[in-house]
Amino acid sequence: RKMLVPTTRCTMEELRDGYLSALEARPVRLRTTMLEIALIDGVNDSPADGEHLAKFVLEMKDRVPGIKPMVNLIPFNDIGHPFFRKPSVERVWAFQEQLTSRGIVCFVRTTRGDDESAACGQLATKRKKIATAAKLE
Repeated sequence: RKMLVPTTRCTMEELRDGYLSALEARPVRLRTTMLEIALIDGVNDSPADGEHLAKFVLEMKDRVPGIKPMVNLIPFNDIGHPFFRKPSVERVWAFQEQLTSRGIVCFVRTTRGDDESAACGQLATKRKKIATAAKLE
């Protein structure tokens, strides 16, 4: 997390604890929660990362009565970053299977527009490159 969000002051466990405290204050019927996970090839898509996430979610279920956690896996959109890449489809499915086999509801977001460089994050990056190129001319 520190590598991806250098300005963070909290660990994932501290964030989870704060979030769970807030959920515990809600009525049971309002304890459905979605965890959005951007999967990045070689950064957070390994079996060890899947196990860590499974434990993270299962601890949430153990600590908050009536919680209904769901995980939404979002394959990273390749925007030409030198280090971050989109994981393979097989790797994403294996990650999902690792969670669902532990009883965790897990979806994979369908990417749209990446074949035209119009997926989430790609348009802004493309505009920035065009603006930078224009300034250099």
